[in-house]
Amino acid sequence: MSASNPRFAKLPGRKALVAAGLFATTLLAGSFAHAEPRVVTTIKPIHSLVSGVMEGVATPDILIDGAASPHGFALKPSQAAQLQDADLVFWVGEGLETALAKALTSVAGNAEVIELMEAPGLTLLPYRTSGGFGAHDHDDHGDGEEDHHDDHDDDDHDEHADDKHDEDHDDHAHGHDDHDEDHGDEHEEHADGHEHDHDDHAEGHDDHDEGHDHAAGHDDHDHDGTDAHIWLDPNNALAMIDVIAAELAESDAENADAYAANADAMKKRITELTAEIDKELAGVRGRPFVVFHDAYHYFEDRFSVQAAGAITLNPETPAGADRISEVRETIKDLGVVCVFSEPQFTPKLVNVVLEGSNAKTAVLDPLGTGLENGPGLYEALLRKTADSMTDCLS
Repeated sequence: MSASNPRFAKLPGRKALVAAGLFATTLLAGSFAHAEPRVVTTIKPIHSLVSGVMEGVATPDILIDGAASPHGFALKPSQAAQLQDADLVFWVGEGLETALAKALTSVAGNAEVIELMEAPGLTLLPYRTSGGFGAHDHDDHGDGEEDHHDDHDDDDHDEHADDKHDEDHDDHAHGHDDHDEDHGDEHEEHADGHEHDHDDHAEGHDDHDEGHDHAAGHDDHDHDGTDAHIWLDPNNALAMIDVIAAELAESDAENADAYAANADAMKKRITELTAEIDKELAGVRGRPFVVFHDAYHYFEDRFSVQAAGAITLNPETPAGADRISEVRETIKDLGVVCVFSEPQFTPKLVNVVLEGSNAKTAVLDPLGTGLENGPGLYEALLRKTADSMTDCLS
């Protein structure tokens, strides 16, 4: 560094040398400065959980924002660059962000990829296989998936056996390539999914703890048949926060205390909110409702509210006349109080099934599409879901 550097050219002799020396010192110090990990997330609820743990340290990037589909999502060049530069990537798993599975292997090859569906302590539920959900036992709300497994008839698992695994899935043996916008086709591709038993899942948790080879874990664990909307159970959010904080601390030990404190604070708020929502929904339990598509199984299971069915299993494919007739019969026979639409889809079908009934309608949004990104989004999403149910079912 010398006074000939253009930025010092107009400074006289000694002043130029002093300035040049200070500049060089600054550059040297900067080269040894601590750099927070570069973190990329996928959907808005996961971005919120990671943002909460990282609050005051750094802000993660988000790939699938607004009303973008986690299934048919296509990376922009700027987002591919974010993945290339990432140190950590948090996603639910290829059962949800289907279109990203290949990119996370090829584009984000230098990043630690954390599949949150592998988080220890999650409650995992199977997809429901028809638009009429039938009876469901809500009495058991343990934190582990084993507490819920026995609540579902094994016949439900058998119904998945012949779905779509004859298609050519190339790099995705899990069979989710045909998922469309906002969880549409996620209910169609479930072959062999429930052959993945809880012992295998427990082994996957051990792999998570010991090896941290999350990208490889995608090949070891088949989530076919497992509902991927895991964040709508707040107890699952607590389990995911633990994993997020641990991974961040491992990558950035200097800020480990901050991550731990943020995680504890966020878990406390979510636990308190869960109790509030449980009380709020107590007055409307047992009042039947219909959802646009089956995205709320985890929320229903946690808070003991039961959807009577869904208008469509695939929101991208309009329900046929037979299905519309079935839903109308359900509304009439069960005295359905409310039919919920979603902001990403036209309410036309909802209006059709409501004709001739006294049921009301309201909006549920599993992704928090209209909510502001950040640490507060996740809690706002839970509150909004509960408030919408309470208002419409009251």
